[in-house]
Amino acid sequence: MIETVAPYPQTMSAFLCWAVRYLWLIPVAPIVAAGIIALLRQPRRKTAQALAIGSMAFSLILALIAFAQVATDWIDGISTREVVNFSWLEFGSTQVQLGWILDPLAAVMLVMVTFVGLLIFIYSTGYMAHDENATRFFCFLALFAGSMLTVVLSNSILLLYIGWELMGLTSYLLIGFWYQRPSAAAAAKKAFLTTRVGDVFFLLGIVWLFAQTGTLLFYNHGAGSIESSSLAALLTQHAAFGLTAATAIALLLFAGAVGKSGQLPLHVWLPDAMEGPTPVSALIHAATMVAAGVYLIARVYPLMSAGAPEGGTTIALTVVAWVGAATALFAALVAVAQNDIKRILAYSTVSQLGYMMAGLAMGGVAVGMFHLITHAFFKALLFMGAGSVIHGCHEEQDIRKMGGLRSDMPLTFMTYTIGMLALSGFPIFFSGFWSKDAILEAAQHWTAARAPFYMLVAGALLTAFYMTRQVSYVFFGSWRGHKTAHESPSVMTTPLAILAFFAIALGALGTPAWPWFRAFVQGHAAPFGFSGFAEPGLFALMLTSSAVVFLGLGLGWKLYGGHSPDPAAPDALEAKLPLVWKALSNRLYFDEFYGVTVIAAYRILARVADIVDRFVWGGVVWLVAKFFAALATLNRFVDTAFVNGGFDKTCEGLDVSGGLLASLQSGRVQGYLRILAAAVVLLALLLVWSVRP
Repeated sequence: MIETVAPYPQTMSAFLCWAVRYLWLIPVAPIVAAGIIALLRQPRRKTAQALAIGSMAFSLILALIAFAQVATDWIDGISTREVVNFSWLEFGSTQVQLGWILDPLAAVMLVMVTFVGLLIFIYSTGYMAHDENATRFFCFLALFAGSMLTVVLSNSILLLYIGWELMGLTSYLLIGFWYQRPSAAAAAKKAFLTTRVGDVFFLLGIVWLFAQTGTLLFYNHGAGSIESSSLAALLTQHAAFGLTAATAIALLLFAGAVGKSGQLPLHVWLPDAMEGPTPVSALIHAATMVAAGVYLIARVYPLMSAGAPEGGTTIALTVVAWVGAATALFAALVAVAQNDIKRILAYSTVSQLGYMMAGLAMGGVAVGMFHLITHAFFKALLFMGAGSVIHGCHEEQDIRKMGGLRSDMPLTFMTYTIGMLALSGFPIFFSGFWSKDAILEAAQHWTAARAPFYMLVAGALLTAFYMTRQVSYVFFGSWRGHKTAHESPSVMTTPLAILAFFAIALGALGTPAWPWFRAFVQGHAAPFGFSGFAEPGLFALMLTSSAVVFLGLGLGWKLYGGHSPDPAAPDALEAKLPLVWKALSNRLYFDEFYGVTVIAAYRILARVADIVDRFVWGGVVWLVAKFFAALATLNRFVDTAFVNGGFDKTCEGLDVSGGLLASLQSGRVQGYLRILAAAVVLLALLLVWSVRP
């Protein structure tokens, strides 16, 4: 069943029909590759690499075909939403349907995930060249990518949840890939358990949505769970605390996104995920996993915004905005005081995910998703650049023990600097500037509150500061390591160059002169013209955000630029603000707080459960066991003394009697005559006795 939703009369082309019907091959290809790799004997490094990279290349080609068709329809003035739905299970008269979807949002995400994923796969062949378990690594990597593509394509929230949970599994396997390290094993468990907290609420939201709408499909000829008829019904149903069912379900779904996308207060797993190989970090932080939560909110945006007044917001979107803004500021603060090159980038990802959530809540789908797309490229560039640095520095990750790498690793330095400037939002020339400014513009005009805008501006200042600090420590000054650094092989630096190009070029798709991305996602024309810069307040905002970025860059360079500090000496900021530095370096004690509250409570509950199990339920089991043991003893006594004893005595009597009777039947005539004689004598005695007077 194919549904076409378009504001203009159209006839779906045969090519588009074919493309939609075979979209399922995009996630299936890497999943099948993962299955084949899992069956290979170890080690089959080249075969595993060929299967994983080949499957992603195949998925990328199909994604480009689908994107090209959607873009062609958009150019022709057609806003396309094509879905294929099918029955999966039947329970009486109830059907559970699954399906996949192709619309501008899915088309953009498919291209991003497959393209960035392919570059990461290629990069991994160099990074994991000396790992003896590379075959297993590429198996997990392919399954991870296939799971994310399942999430992107799903027209069913159930199918989306299946892909969602598969990502949870593969993230556990990949974060703990070097499981022989206790820190990696602990980080994998932490990621798995923390994200499960959000997933429980997500599942409750799915069940509630199905109970209220009778369908798990997003779109189904007007009867989907996030289409107007269902939303109208959800708005009339009341939940607890004065919330409508639409708001309550939206908040439950957002809780799932909070866990997956590392938002406060479930962010604690994401920085520890750095224990996995660097390509895993790049994939998690750029193309998969954490992007899934943002994509979920974008996909169910009609539910999140249901009942919003004209120009206003909803309770659900207000919660999303505040959580996003708080996360953006918090993570940027913590990143300032980290010394692990990957952990700095991890907190940067948490912060940028907060920007995306805030952008979705205050500016709509196009604003938040544009930052997701640009961030995917420059954050993949930064993580892969960090991997190149770690590889060149012989697995060193402490930025205080690096320095002067711009001369030893010129390609890595050049591309990393581009990624750093894009993340910092350097004006005009980098994509991060345009996507970040779109969020700030939406926050500036948000009528519900002004505080999120200032929080996001402060986060932008801190981002420029901590990235300048990191680059200064790593690439400037003099070398402070023990072994000479070296440039990474071309199989690692070539993907960096490609990502660096897109970290710059993608900005052209979201400028006020040509807001192509917003127009494409929203389904309207995007005329080119500089009149977009004349929007009231826009030019002032651009100047403000540029000044903030330059201020952050300047402060960072003033404190750290060109210096070669002793690795054992206090950080420049630590020397000035020791108490603040200590708090930030300890991540504002979130993990410690959870340790003395939530984890301590669970430990107490575990001990109580152990005591109850040992002494209550164990005691009951012991008493029952003793009771039945006594019954068994009694039964054995009765059986032995009475049942068996009586039976044995009877048998013995019968045996004796039988023996006597057998002796009488010996077949000897002499014996018979003796018995007859004795009988005659006995009879005679009886007769004499009886006739006696």
